[in-house]
Amino acid sequence: MRRHVLWGTVAAVAAMTVLGTTAANAEGRGDIRITKGVTNNGESVVVGVSKHVTFPVKLTIKDNSGVKSLGEIWANSSTTHWGAPPEWDGATCKKLSATTSECTATMRFVPAYLPGYSEENANDATGRWCAYGNVQANDDDYWIFDCVAPFNLKRAATLTTAATGPSPLSGGKQVKVTGTLNRADWEALKYRGYAGQSVQLQFRKAGASAYKTVKTVRTNSSGRLSATVTASGSGSWRWFYPGTSSTAQIASAGATVTLGPATMRAPYVMHAATRG
Repeated sequence: MRRHVLWGTVAAVAAMTVLGTTAANAEGRGDIRITKGVTNNGESVVVGVSKHVTFPVKLTIKDNSGVKSLGEIWANSSTTHWGAPPEWDGATCKKLSATTSECTATMRFVPAYLPGYSEENANDATGRWCAYGNVQANDDDYWIFDCVAPFNLKRAATLTTAATGPSPLSGGKQVKVTGTLNRADWEALKYRGYAGQSVQLQFRKAGASAYKTVKTVRTNSSGRLSATVTASGSGSWRWFYPGTSSTAQIASAGATVTLGPATMRAPYVMHAATRG
């Protein structure tokens, strides 16, 4: 059964109740302000199908009397108007000066909760999200802040690689590299093949420090990849998916192929038939 509560509205009402205010003056009182907000250190928040994902929301807060606390914090989708599935797991504040503090809240997404927050498909929750909440000062000033720490929510992906080198007897250098790209389906809480995506096949020569893109391949209807290439030497092969606005980028583990020296074969000699 899906939840029909507008979580952001409920949280806002709760915050105003705690602070003794109403929607008419929900912006706050006094000079307390948030001067900077960063979620997950500026990186996207990537959620899979089972593992709980925790991430920080850091707020720099200023008031002439000093900062008392980060009273409450939650998060909403700015694109789909979803409610607030991330849980708030407490906050700590560090005093930077007599007037300024940095408060860090810990938030947590639980994938199992995602299918029940909206009548819409849970996968549509990707996109831009924002942190909201309220802060309080030592002189009882307060501020109910609106979207000061935006972040992108993305579906996690998985990517595998397998590489098959040439037979030592063949003397060739053809390498076949296969793999599968999957991404999280938040409705079913499973990973499913991601079709029609451009994925880069990359090679790192033995002794080198970086991979280089050799070619780009599109996934089939099941998310599978396959390419046959001519290797320039021994090294490691991998697939790299750059990601999209809804799906995180990912690189597979490398698969090492060692090319030995070509094996010389004795030439085939045709003998003329003799007549008796």
